[in-house]
Amino acid sequence: MARIVMKFGGTSMAGSERIRRVAQIVRSQADAGHEVAVVVSAMAGETDRLVNFCREANPLYDPAEYDVVVASGEQVTSGLLALTLQALGAKARSWLGWQMPIHTDKAYAKARIGNIDAEALIASMQSGEIAVIPGFQGLSDENRITTLGRGGSDTSAVAIAAAVKADRCDIYTDVDGVYTTDPRIVARARKLKAVTYEEMLELASVGAKVLQTRSVGLAMKEGVKVQVLSSFTDENAPNADSIPGTMIVSDEELEKMELENEIVERQLITGIAHDKNEAKLTLTRVPDLPGAVSNIFAPLADAAINVDMIIQNVGRDKGETDVTFTVPQADLVRCTSILENAREKIGFNRLISDTKVAKISVVGVGMKSHAGVASTMFTSLADRKINIQAISTSEIKVSVLIDEDETELAVRVLHTAYGLDAE
Repeated sequence: MARIVMKFGGTSMAGSERIRRVAQIVRSQADAGHEVAVVVSAMAGETDRLVNFCREANPLYDPAEYDVVVASGEQVTSGLLALTLQALGAKARSWLGWQMPIHTDKAYAKARIGNIDAEALIASMQSGEIAVIPGFQGLSDENRITTLGRGGSDTSAVAIAAAVKADRCDIYTDVDGVYTTDPRIVARARKLKAVTYEEMLELASVGAKVLQTRSVGLAMKEGVKVQVLSSFTDENAPNADSIPGTMIVSDEELEKMELENEIVERQLITGIAHDKNEAKLTLTRVPDLPGAVSNIFAPLADAAINVDMIIQNVGRDKGETDVTFTVPQADLVRCTSILENAREKIGFNRLISDTKVAKISVVGVGMKSHAGVASTMFTSLADRKINIQAISTSEIKVSVLIDEDETELAVRVLHTAYGLDAE
C-alpha cells in the first residue's frame, strides 16, 4: 500500500468519455488499497478559451481578475471527476484550492506556492476517500484566488505530493513518457527510461511540454519521486508501476539504474527541445552607460516577466548600443507597454518586436564532461543554411534562436547529428 498523487492533463480530461476512463484508472489504484489524491487540469482548450475572453475584455487585464476567470476550468473538471468516481461506486470528493488551503504569494497569474495545510486532506485520504483537487490554483494572503501559470497543475501535483508525503507522484499525459524530442516531428525519437531532475528541468524550461519547469524544480528540492506515463492505456487500467513510463530521478538514482543495467549507457545528449512561444524584442540606440541595462530589465522583473536570451550589440553610433532579448509571447503586450512607459528613463530610440522566432535547445548532463557539443550544433545548422539570431548556454544546455519556419528542420537535423535517432 502506498500514498499516491495522480495528475491528469487537459487531453485526459477532454470530455465525459475520457473523464470516465480517468476515473477507472484512479479507482484501480484505490481498489489496490492505496491512498489516492488526484490533481486535474481543465479540459483541453478550455484555458485558452478563457484567456481569450480576458484579452477581449481588456488587453491589459488585471491579473487578479484574470485568475478568477481562468481558475474556473479546473474547478469544472474536479467536480466532474468526483461525480464520475461516485457513479463508479468510489468514495470521492473535490477539494478546491482555498478549501485545503494552498497558500501562495500574490503574483497573480504566476503565483508561487508557499505552503499547504494538508492535515484535513491527509485525514480524508486515510479514511479511504479519493481527493480530487483542481490544479493550477491557490489562495493569496489577500484571500483571493491565484493561479500558478500555464502548466501549473504539474506544480500543484508535486507540491501536494510533498505536503502529504506521498510515495510517488504519477503525471499522466497524452504521451507515454519523456522522449528525446517531440515524436510528432521526429518519428525516430526514443522514449527515455529515466531522466535526471537537472536534465528534465532544462528540457522543461526550453520548450518540452511534458512537465512544467517549476514542477520539476520543486520535485528536485523536495525529493518527490515523479513518474511520467500515459493515461491512454488498455481498458484493464494496470497500476502505474507496471506501465513503462519515464522516471524523473536524481543523478545518484540514475547511476544506480545504470549499475543495475536498467540503462545500458547514458547518452551525451538527452534530448532536443523547441519552443515557438518566444518573442524577440530589440531596443535601438540605448545609451552605453552604467545602469542603462538595469533600467530596461528592472521594471520587467517587477512585473514578473521572465527574460531569457539577452544580447547587447555594438551600436551604430559611439556611446550607444542595441539590446536584444526574448520574453514569452504571452507577456509581449505587457512588456511593450512597460518599456514604452519607461522610454524617457531608458533613452532608447525604437522598440522592435518579432514573434516569428523559435528557440531550439540541446540538453544533456553528458556535456559537462565532453567538448564540442555547441560546435556540432552550430555546424549542423550552418550546413542546412539555418541562421542563428541569438545564443544562450548553461552547464548542460545550449539554446539558439532561429526563424520559426525552420523549427522542424532544425529539430530533425540536430536529433540525427547527436545520434539520437532510434535504430
